[in-house]
Amino acid sequence: MIARRALFAAPLLAAPALARAQVRRHELDALALPVKQDDTVARGYRRDVLVRWGDRVTYDAPAWNPRRPDPEGAAAQFGWDARLAGIAVPQQQAADGVPRAVLAVVHPRVDPAFAFPGGRDQPAAAAGMQGASLLNLEKRGGGWVVVDGGYQSRRLGGGTLCRISGPAASGSVQGLLGPMGGSVTPWGTLLLAEGDPAPWLARLGRVDPRFANPAGFGWVVELNPFDPQSVPVKRTALGRFAHGDVAATLSRDGRAVVYLTDRRVGGFLFRFLSAGPATDEALDAGTLSVARLEDDRCLWVPLPGGAPDPVAAAQQAGGSPLDTPSGLGLDPTRPRLLLACHGSPARPAGHVIELTAADGDDGAETARAALLFAAGDPRSPEARYGRAGLPPGSAWPENPDTVTVDARGRAWIGTDRGGRVGPQAEGLYVCDLDGPGRGVPLPIYGAPRAASIGGAALTPDGEVLFTAVRHPGAEPGTSFERPATRWPEFQPGVPPRTTLIGLVRGAGGPVGG
Repeated sequence: MIARRALFAAPLLAAPALARAQVRRHELDALALPVKQDDTVARGYRRDVLVRWGDRVTYDAPAWNPRRPDPEGAAAQFGWDARLAGIAVPQQQAADGVPRAVLAVVHPRVDPAFAFPGGRDQPAAAAGMQGASLLNLEKRGGGWVVVDGGYQSRRLGGGTLCRISGPAASGSVQGLLGPMGGSVTPWGTLLLAEGDPAPWLARLGRVDPRFANPAGFGWVVELNPFDPQSVPVKRTALGRFAHGDVAATLSRDGRAVVYLTDRRVGGFLFRFLSAGPATDEALDAGTLSVARLEDDRCLWVPLPGGAPDPVAAAQQAGGSPLDTPSGLGLDPTRPRLLLACHGSPARPAGHVIELTAADGDDGAETARAALLFAAGDPRSPEARYGRAGLPPGSAWPENPDTVTVDARGRAWIGTDRGGRVGPQAEGLYVCDLDGPGRGVPLPIYGAPRAASIGGAALTPDGEVLFTAVRHPGAEPGTSFERPATRWPEFQPGVPPRTTLIGLVRGAGGPVGG
């Protein structure tokens, strides 16, 4: 956990509140997020439903039948759960001049109580419902659409063949299990970070011998998002542990830099720095370090090469335990990393930390650490919301889990209480990182009852903000037959569905103004 002296510093709140017109670098304002069966959208914005659980990803996917889940069919359809990993943009424009991209979405979980009739687990179908989806995006008629069954659309899951490379290379393994997050890299690849494989292995090992060896799971996977035939590679130099997210950038001298979270209460923040220039094989050799946070300074402490247990090595090296480090977001305008800490018994509502690399170099040995905001009810003594504070009547974030930074240096933060219903709905918030509005998160979207927010990603022109609405209706005490909501279709007998949505500004132009 971070020392309060560093993150809850008095100067953060010392300046007087400023007029709203001066505070914001965006057009959003106060918005209440009531708990209800439907969602809430900020005034002046439109919400479009794009892809739902069971919708086809690949061209040969069968029609969705939630009452008779088919393992092969599920492996070609959008998964039960979803969290955005990023948007990959081709380096060269297509010959027809149409802007295109690939949106990567991971599917971390499958809860039997809400995924299967009667709540009886079907492990083979669950293996198909998890994994990742790569979706083709295309700009048509002034707007962005998901191309149904596009050429580069792809599903990865329990049956995907992967190569294992690096210091623990062992040939190949079949299966991508429980990826929690991901990142598009500056060198043109996609990283997907597997979470804790133990629950999945216990679940699937009883029915499929492929999952008997745990050593093949719990890694960061790298692949080419534009080649549907490319074989994903599990990069063992980045360490095996229960990942929460991953984010990739470059050092000043052109080496690959990968940040990784260890998603546990008391988990660590890691950084991998490649030994050579960022190329297709850069992640097979380098140095893994752990963050040690002292006051307002972050020191990257190298771990012993080839450490079989990075978490144990990080503890021995004096790494700083954090309040469930989860989402990562890199600022494309400068060497700055945001870390969403979900919370812990000591700080239940969580917070967001900002790390600014020393000398503007993500490969430097140190960084400056600061608190962006401490989440929770603004009436709580633990909550901290910049110099101006939250405007009256506005919702507030609780349990920040994902964070994305846009091309204008604004953070988009999603919350996740895991289906637990509180005094307000889960939300997607925008927060300035600079200026008088720094640390003041304001909502743009509120999820339906018991749903969480699975990240954010913006199109290259900034005109569509994608987000995933995770497991709506999955409230403790409810079930597949009796969910807390039937969003987004509200049809009798149709279960609620995790849904990829797009938020569009009614007046046109970039989201946020």
